[in-house]
Amino acid sequence: MIRALVFGLALAVLGSCAIAPPSTSDEVQRLASEIRNLGPDIDPEEANRAARIAYAYTDQLAQEYQITDPPLIHNAKVNKGLKPRGLCWHWAEDIERRLDQENFQTLEMHRAIANADNPFRIDHSTAIISRKGETMYDGVVLDPWRYGGVLYWTPLPQDTRYDWVPREVVLEKRRLEQFGELQPYLGE
Repeated sequence: MIRALVFGLALAVLGSCAIAPPSTSDEVQRLASEIRNLGPDIDPEEANRAARIAYAYTDQLAQEYQITDPPLIHNAKVNKGLKPRGLCWHWAEDIERRLDQENFQTLEMHRAIANADNPFRIDHSTAIISRKGETMYDGVVLDPWRYGGVLYWTPLPQDTRYDWVPREVVLEKRRLEQFGELQPYLGE
């Protein structure tokens, strides 16, 4: 009985620690500066707006997704139907969609997937913001899933935890693999 009570209390404490802290204006300004540094033709107002939205929308989504646990535990709850959303691809899709609504003239959004070819790790999706016309490899990773509703960002080359591949490349490879499996037998 006492062990069950201690276990329940420990889970409550750990769960309450997983709630995303609110972002600070200093963090927003650091991200805006990183986005401005993507190139001399980046509109400073667009960089500031993208950073503000990335942080504010991450906070909003953390509430909507009902984030109370670390990412992998939350994933299990989403997959069991206990939470509405919050898988990494949900975060990436929603952040990308929200930032695309701004119709930036000097910035562009990309999607990427890591671990797609690693059978020992789960796929991980993210959104990346770059200078208009540049590839995702020249951009900044925006990853709110990694720390459970706390926006993690870094220039893609500095994100040594993941080997990011363009989402469309991964999906095309999977489509071709699946298509190949569906081919009728034409042998003798």
